Amino acid sequence: QLRLVESGGGLVQPGGSLRLSCTASGFTLNNYAIAWFRQAPRKEREGVSCISRNHDTTYYADSVKGRFTISRDNAKNTVYLQMNSLKPEDTAVYYCAADPKQMYNTNWFHDDNYNYWGQGTQVTVSS
Repeated sequence: QLRLVESGGGLVQPGGSLRLSCTASGFTLNNYAIAWFRQAPRKEREGVSCISRNHDTTYYADSVKGRFTISRDNAKNTVYLQMNSLKPEDTAVYYCAADPKQMYNTNWFHDDNYNYWGQGTQVTVSS
């Protein structure tokens, strides 16, 4: 059974950092494109970042470029999202998603391209 589990969310002050983890079971993450999405209250789900399968090309939403970094640890079958310089507008439930398709700059941010989803982890940025 394919399963994704997110962890690492929490409450942090503006300017602070968090590292989210997405750990897979039942499949090898290296063979999948992995993305992070987020959804804030009363807003649509949006793509935050993606790491492509095999070649590890990375993509970021403009709103997080220079602050967030996505990476993969194949030995732990885990993808991370390091979030620095957090802002109140980063507050949302963060989801990781996976799909065996190759992702590109033109399609990684469409959530209907991903077949497997985690349950989400809450990130709250507030003083």
